This record gives sequence, C-alpha cells and structure tokens, in this order.
Amino acid sequence: MQKAKSKLFDYGKLRNFLKRKFEGSEIKIFYYTAYPADGTRSYSTDGRHKFYTFLKKGLDFVVRKKELKRISVITDEGQAIEEKGNMDVEMTIDVIHYMKKYNIAVLFTGDSDFLALVTYLKNGGKKVYIFSSKNNASRELKTGGDGYFDVLEIKDDIWGKELKHRSEMTE
Repeated sequence: MQKAKSKLFDYGKLRNFLKRKFEGSEIKIFYYTAYPADGTRSYSTDGRHKFYTFLKKGLDFVVRKKELKRISVITDEGQAIEEKGNMDVEMTIDVIHYMKKYNIAVLFTGDSDFLALVTYLKNGGKKVYIFSSKNNASRELKTGGDGYFDVLEIKDDIWGKELKHRSEMTE
C-alpha cells in the first residue's frame, strides 16, 4: 500500500483518521512486521527498532514482530537465500483472541487468505472493513467485508514522508 503511494503512513494521523471514520471511543491498533536478522544487511537496522518503540510507546500500538526466516533454495543460478516473514497466523490469532473486546475490525490487507477470517468475524456479529490498494486487493476480499477502502483514494491526510528506496538514501 505504501509502495503504491510512494509515501509512508503517518501512523499518528492514520490512528486519528480511523478513530473519526469509525466513531471509535477506543481504538487499539496492532502492527505486524518481520525484520532482518542482525548481520544480514549491509546497513543498520537500528532505525527500524526505534520505529517499533515509537509505535509502541509513542502511539500505544501493539507491535508484533519476528525475525525473517532465512531459507536456502536452489535456483537455475545456483543456491540462494529466500526470506519469509509472513504474519498471517499471528494476526488471525490476535483478531480471534480479542474478538469480545471490539465491534469493528479494520484490516489493512489485500490477501484473499483473510477471507475466511472476515467471514468468521461477520458470522460472529462483527463489522469488518478492509483497507488496501486496488492493485493489491483480491476481488473476494474487497466484497467479503462490510466495506472496502482504497488507501490511495483516502482524502484525509494519512500520509507522511516520501518513501525512499535504499539506493536513493545512500546517494
């Protein structure tokens, strides 16, 4: 979503937007991410960890993170390392675990794998809204919830800094 916009979310503004949009007296935001293991990058990852601390302590987000799994694979060019950091299971567990504590679930994903979760929540009496970008959202997920929002078309200012690719930052 952020790549499609070439901007980063301003998570404080995004929090306020969601609170207004869904008229929430209380709001709890969960942030899921996987990060590279120490020593696997030629650049410092300290900024990433400072960002997670800001989300947690500064904005009261629940931050769920885990180290990227490194898997050795054979390709036509030889052996390579693939990294995987899927957080679908962690997200699903949290959504179900906290189900009695909310009336509206807002999911930032376009992954059709979440359709079963959306259906489960709706069958449990919850409203479910999906936020994604049109090129990243499955048709099933767009129509499976109670509403779909393309983040690229949101008029409120939820965006922060320009997204820079690592090569642009070293120039």
